[in-house]
Amino acid sequence: MEYVRVNVSGHVQGVGFRYFTQHTAVEYNITGWVKNEDDGSVLMEAFGDEENLSLFLDVIKKGPSRFAEVQGMDVTTLAGDPQFKSFDIKY
Repeated sequence: MEYVRVNVSGHVQGVGFRYFTQHTAVEYNITGWVKNEDDGSVLMEAFGDEENLSLFLDVIKKGPSRFAEVQGMDVTTLAGDPQFKSFDIKY
């Protein structure tokens, strides 16, 4: 299992990016959370099987639609098991 913190930059707020992220996480059996940051980026923590997490991050890099544009992803590996029960949108 792998646990990561991801900061996604680009045109990722106001385009359904958090909902896309949540839907994709459920599809790949990833738990964690996602939220908008004040600087216009989106921050998430994600936990799951290493292969599924890699596939999840690949989909996130592409974004949800022609309205979103992911310009960068900063991925940091974290230690431990966060004991997330689901993948939530934080406000």
